[in-house]
Amino acid sequence: MKIELNDRVRSFFGVTNVDLEQIISTFEPKKLKKDEYFLKSGAYSNSIGFVQSGVLRKYLFVDDKEITNGIAMEGAFVVDFPSFWFRDPARLNFQAITDCELFIVSRADYDNFSREIKKWHEIEKSFILDYFIKEQTRMASYLAMSAEQRYAQLLQSSPDLILQVPLQYLASMLGMSAETLSRVRRKLIKKVS
Repeated sequence: MKIELNDRVRSFFGVTNVDLEQIISTFEPKKLKKDEYFLKSGAYSNSIGFVQSGVLRKYLFVDDKEITNGIAMEGAFVVDFPSFWFRDPARLNFQAITDCELFIVSRADYDNFSREIKKWHEIEKSFILDYFIKEQTRMASYLAMSAEQRYAQLLQSSPDLILQVPLQYLASMLGMSAETLSRVRRKLIKKVS
């Protein structure tokens, strides 16, 4: 069951087999039922999760309105970075859209990596930079694209999301109303037909 986690950690962090085994051995399994939370806003993030199976929604509240700003599927890491690193109350909520199986590493075990793994600071820096570059690229492209282009990009990059995530969450993540997303979908279907 940890094979996917092994592969993801190896490819993402580029660690030796010895370091890989040490990292993987610290992860513990955790199951979430649909609608349960990995993290709620206001709490403190004390772990990083790896999604083995299932789908989680990442959202925050803006003027008492839920805004979905990401979906985490199999193979994704989930964490509220500012809360985890700076020990601030979390702004994000991570809620299971489906039943999920995660592997989690606690903050204490994560902190031990820097003492036990020689190149951990380089590895960690790459992890953080990769995350922020992907987030910034995603946000910049969304600002520069029309609603139709954003949906088309989502279809191309993550077609599984369309089948597993409710329409209102996809619309929110794409920065549009559910009605606009429905209109965009109909328009793209007409183009393809």
